[in-house]
Amino acid sequence: MAPSDEDDDMPQLSAGALDALKDFYGERDARQKQFEDLKAQAEDNFEGKGRLSMEAFAEDWNASQFWYNDETATTLARQLLDGATDETRIAVVSAPSAFIQLKNLLSSGEYTCRPQLTLFEYDERFAVFKEFVRYDFEQPMKLPAELKSSFDRIVCDPPFLSQDCQTKAALTVRWLAESWTPQDPANKTGSFHLIVCTGERMETLIEKLYSKVGIHTTDFAVKHAKGLSNEFRCYANFECHDWKWAKQS
Repeated sequence: MAPSDEDDDMPQLSAGALDALKDFYGERDARQKQFEDLKAQAEDNFEGKGRLSMEAFAEDWNASQFWYNDETATTLARQLLDGATDETRIAVVSAPSAFIQLKNLLSSGEYTCRPQLTLFEYDERFAVFKEFVRYDFEQPMKLPAELKSSFDRIVCDPPFLSQDCQTKAALTVRWLAESWTPQDPANKTGSFHLIVCTGERMETLIEKLYSKVGIHTTDFAVKHAKGLSNEFRCYANFECHDWKWAKQS
């Protein structure tokens, strides 16, 4: 059959566009394969069967997903594990890349303790992990009742740089925290540990929301795997070898 005039009017992709489309689908399929492998690891309870990676979880910028680079995530994880015991309970709120590094460190053999980890996260892709609890900052205390006031170490990275989101995330942290007092210098490892990572322009609000636990801006530089235009800061209620308080309020 001879081609019709309508066929002549059909748009044709250039060779370059076809190659780009092929690369896109190739990357998508590779990412799906990574995710399926990760899911299989999680279902096997991840007993030292390889290192977990955030590469399987593509960032969704519309959902304000910006993963830490490995160095930042590992530093945060190490501070959450410093001095931890089997009785320690660690909450990771909207910071899945820190959670992944916690899992990696605990499976590496470097740590003998086995603290309880819980990931509070909106993205249900992370439900492949048994520690996942679905969390929506718009409903800051809509969480399993048995988790209230039960965590002695918390890291939180509110998804949006708005007063509303930051305030609701703080309500969640307060609800989860086993105590709401500053660290005891004589018992640092046994005191409540809080780390909040968010934008520099949130500093005044963060120090107000968490003033009762003695939080301050630190000199630790939070880095993201794909960069971020907003200046990010790490706020904490304790100093350590990885950071000092940048100033006293």
